[in-house]
Amino acid sequence: MKITLLNRINEVEANQWNALIEDNNPFSRHEFLTALENHHCVGEQFGWIPRHIVIFDENILVGAMILYEKYNNYGEFVFDHAWHHAYQSYQLNYYPKLVSAIPYTPATGNRLLAKNQQQEIYALLLETLFEICEKNDLSSFHCLFPLKNEFELLQQQGLFTRQDCQFHWHNQNYSCFDDFLDQLRSKKRKNIRQERKKVNHSGITLRQLNGHTASASDWQIFNHFYQRTFLEKSGMATLNLGFFMEIAQTMPDQILLVLAEINGETIAGSLMFKSDSRLYGRHWGCIEHMDYLHFETCYYQGIDYCIKHHLQVFEPGAQGEHKVARGFSPVLTQSNHYIKDDRFKAPIQHFCNEEVKHIELYMKHINQHNPYRQKT
Repeated sequence: MKITLLNRINEVEANQWNALIEDNNPFSRHEFLTALENHHCVGEQFGWIPRHIVIFDENILVGAMILYEKYNNYGEFVFDHAWHHAYQSYQLNYYPKLVSAIPYTPATGNRLLAKNQQQEIYALLLETLFEICEKNDLSSFHCLFPLKNEFELLQQQGLFTRQDCQFHWHNQNYSCFDDFLDQLRSKKRKNIRQERKKVNHSGITLRQLNGHTASASDWQIFNHFYQRTFLEKSGMATLNLGFFMEIAQTMPDQILLVLAEINGETIAGSLMFKSDSRLYGRHWGCIEHMDYLHFETCYYQGIDYCIKHHLQVFEPGAQGEHKVARGFSPVLTQSNHYIKDDRFKAPIQHFCNEEVKHIELYMKHINQHNPYRQKT
């Protein structure tokens, strides 16, 4: 076994890396991570520096960990500002830290990659990880939105647990959108039909495109929407046109680009990605706000797509209680955290325990507003 730390993912072959991914997760794929690096969406500028761990047996890649050295918590969606401030108050450095996550993407997926000898490979990956933390005096390691088996493994290793709540849609083998609506309470069903009707009667048409069918002009327009969204919110746009154009070429069948047009002008769009079983909503933008257009473009078009293509789960992104009224249910998301300094372990463990209680109460409250009809 040969263990190596990568500064660029192109140091390994794409087919070997992708062979280790479960469910063909788009964000874990070599092509997605490569495009982030090629177009400077990660790196020193944004505080996401690739440090992927790979394990070779002879010349065959048998294991890997998606890993970044971080100098901020931007784009993680599991916020640790309080931990950073605690370190600062003792004049200690919280950064750099290590994070196993997909940049700017709060979606579940592979973080530790291995097909065979998983127990042995995972043990080697974690041993290497902790050695890196010790050797480089890194404050912590964070594994965000891992798969369930990865989360449980890290939990067994004594890493702290954090929880949060997202809202996902689940396909109950519906044959059409009306099948889904029939499972909702009458008021919710009526509201969704009215929202879709108002969008339709406004003269808006929608196009569902993938990497094959979206033109260069379509991507230029969507990139404008994306950049405008961050400008309006005083945020930092990390993706760019080059990134969008590259993934359209390298992973065209895993892209769903929805564009809304009126009077021949494209006014809004949303970008989603698909695995073999799931659809993931990621980005939205517009130049003209119209009633319910966001819901149609980001949610209802995605649900339609899942039903048509037999995808089982739709993860539309983080936050948004308004999704519940539109058929999305609260789902627990989890992350694992290793703190190297013994002095901070007890207070951070307490923080995590209290947070878990809060999220459990929050989900219990949300479930009281379940939009689905009670089954008799």
